[in-house]
Amino acid sequence: MALKKFTFNVLKKDKFARLGKITTHRGSIDTPAFMPVGTQATIKGSFINDIIKTGSQIILSNTYHLMIRPGVKRIKKNGGLHKYMNCKLPILTDSGGYQIMSLSKLNKIDYEKGAIFNSHIDGSQFILSPEESIKIQKDLNSDIVMVLDECPKKSLDYNLISKSVELSTYWAKRSKKAFGINRHKALFGIVQGGLFKDLRLKSLKDLTKIGFDGYAVGGLAVGDTQTEMFKILDVLKNNLPQNKPRYLMGVGTPSDILGSVKRGIDMFDCVLPTRSGRTGLAFTWNGRINIRNAKYKNDNKPLDSSVTKFDLNKYSKNYLNHLFNTSEMLGPMLLTLNNINFYQELMYEIRRNIKRGTFVNFYNKYANKL
Repeated sequence: MALKKFTFNVLKKDKFARLGKITTHRGSIDTPAFMPVGTQATIKGSFINDIIKTGSQIILSNTYHLMIRPGVKRIKKNGGLHKYMNCKLPILTDSGGYQIMSLSKLNKIDYEKGAIFNSHIDGSQFILSPEESIKIQKDLNSDIVMVLDECPKKSLDYNLISKSVELSTYWAKRSKKAFGINRHKALFGIVQGGLFKDLRLKSLKDLTKIGFDGYAVGGLAVGDTQTEMFKILDVLKNNLPQNKPRYLMGVGTPSDILGSVKRGIDMFDCVLPTRSGRTGLAFTWNGRINIRNAKYKNDNKPLDSSVTKFDLNKYSKNYLNHLFNTSEMLGPMLLTLNNINFYQELMYEIRRNIKRGTFVNFYNKYANKL
């Protein structure tokens, strides 16, 4: 049987908010979509089948970390990342560009060679070039592949960001050549440019000339305020290709997502729901709950009585407070599921309201509440 081609269609618009569908040979993804983060081939503390039950249709994993441990050869020998982690969902892999920034003390950038890293595990040296990043993602058998880019730290140094954009564009060209023609997979370009509107537009213009299956907006989850992020998205929303998916990398809070959907973004990923779940912060339709707070010791109500999945409505705040205060592993597991489930409920309601033409009302109700 022939593998399905990667496709994307916008089904309906409510002003700039877009309802769409991505088709991959592993399944369809309704957009706007949120991707739980499985950096090291696992959504921490969760079974993959439970992640699927939350309504998740795609997950994200990471090239750099999987290259270090367990190693790409080990995964490839086992049949690729999906088989390795028992995941039937499509997988998007980040290219390692974010780690060039987050692990900047452990690497140096060479225009031609790529990023020269010293491993954060054992100090061994290796080079992550655009070609190597694409090869690794192919060996992982990723469904959506990201170009290698430089994601600079937040800076008001125009010349520094301009040079970074030039480098990312050069690496994007090399990534595209290394990817070749693979119609049942997708290659996304990444728009950089910091907080400079003209550099963002230049990056986007150069990337669209190269031509990609989708376009990500990077470098807006590195200390930027929500206002700064939205200003950049306001610049890009009229210029990003209409017929390609738009992915805002590393974002974010429910409020960030609502405001970004309002500005035409289709895809999101963030560690926030899982990391928060492990530290005792729960997301609900009535706002956030820090379950470690002493006031929940005698609160026998659930986080949200309407959430029946995983019997989450049968666990009281009193009990969850006890689990976290005694460092029992069940606590983080339950809150991780609660938070991913909430994020997917949020995405479902976003899609439903775009379809109905009521997204603005939905946005106004929840943007400052969640």
